[in-house]
Amino acid sequence: MNNYSNNFLKWFRHVSPYIHLHRGKTFVIMIPGDCIGQPNFDNIICDISLLHSLGVRLVVVHGARLQIDNQLGQASIKSRFHMGSRITERDHLSHVLKAVGETRFQLEALFSSGLPNSPMSGAKIKIRSGNFIAAKPQGIIDGIDHQMTGKVRSVDGKAILEIVQQDSIPLLSPLGYSVTGEVFNLSFADVGISVAAQIQADKILVFNDDGPIYDKSNVLYRQLTLSQCEDFLREQEHLAPANSYFSLRSCLAACKRGVPRAHIISSQEDGTLLKELFTRDGTGTMVYSDSYESIRPAQLDDVLGIMNLISPLEQKGILVKRSRELLENEIGYFVVMEKDNLIIGCAALYPIPDSTAGELACVAVLKEYQKDGRASTLLHHIEKKGAELALDTIYTLTTRTAHWFIEQGFTESTVDKMPARRKELYNYQRNSKVFVKMI
Repeated sequence: MNNYSNNFLKWFRHVSPYIHLHRGKTFVIMIPGDCIGQPNFDNIICDISLLHSLGVRLVVVHGARLQIDNQLGQASIKSRFHMGSRITERDHLSHVLKAVGETRFQLEALFSSGLPNSPMSGAKIKIRSGNFIAAKPQGIIDGIDHQMTGKVRSVDGKAILEIVQQDSIPLLSPLGYSVTGEVFNLSFADVGISVAAQIQADKILVFNDDGPIYDKSNVLYRQLTLSQCEDFLREQEHLAPANSYFSLRSCLAACKRGVPRAHIISSQEDGTLLKELFTRDGTGTMVYSDSYESIRPAQLDDVLGIMNLISPLEQKGILVKRSRELLENEIGYFVVMEKDNLIIGCAALYPIPDSTAGELACVAVLKEYQKDGRASTLLHHIEKKGAELALDTIYTLTTRTAHWFIEQGFTESTVDKMPARRKELYNYQRNSKVFVKMI
């Protein structure tokens, strides 16, 4: 088997857990009008199509600000704005509707393409649009009448989910309809956030034509809690392009309305949607709602909390007993999961001397928190730590939890296959099973 085949197999097996993870989940994808028509946009449509074919339930919301600007410009009309919101005058509405309609038709055409030898070959994507958004006027703000600019009153989430369950993709435009039969120009972010909250989406993904989010030191933010996001927006807003902050504010608002994860991904870099969802670290910036729960390196002050976690497991013989003195000496190998200043989980990674392997140990989660995959989250953090240490293999020994480790991608091994320095320390009286995982 040549190198290409080996690399393909390794890659495909690496992404398969993410395929299983995302299948059946509901994602809302927000595409600003500025992104439509960019050189990479056809690839974005192909990647969305691929997600759909992998069983991800999708809702696509598009914007049209650039297209509306162009349409109004052709009519020698210049919009007025107030606090970033376009004031849609009644006489301008026909131009707005034309721009939005043409944009939607363009997207429908792209989703309908299926030329042989192209990524869309055989896709047969079914797109559905409709009057799912009820709107009301923005009204008069600071003495300014926003006329036909509206905001979302309600979302027909049931109808949207029915379309999704029929293996189709709802395509929603930044328009809303009132009970009086009027059409209002809406913020596409308002539409996307409201829809994601109403249908209880698992994720919202926002394309951003300014690329990912960086801090003032030009360091890429991989993830932000809600409080970190709010601090960043408040303290550094003058340092980043407006579109980046628009995307970040949208993610913050979505999480505050109950969406667990919100991702900002670049529309300029090819494949960011797939990289964000199917690789360990992704390429964008994630905002997540469980801001009170985090994983961090353990400190000496955490020893008592770790002992409270592992002592019951030591008494049952599940974990090897460790003294307080030993824990203090080895605290640098531990990470802890903390919630509201309470240590609710821990795990340790011991590099094995004279090898590129490490040993996973002391995986423990407080009983009342042993749900929602927290142990898996700790393991994922340990794997990232191992990669940072240039390790390529993780071993673990267990007497009771073999099935859990198999579910996490470990395979059973033997003592003889362990690195020599770790093999010397194996306790044959415990007769622990050996499991291994490549990272």
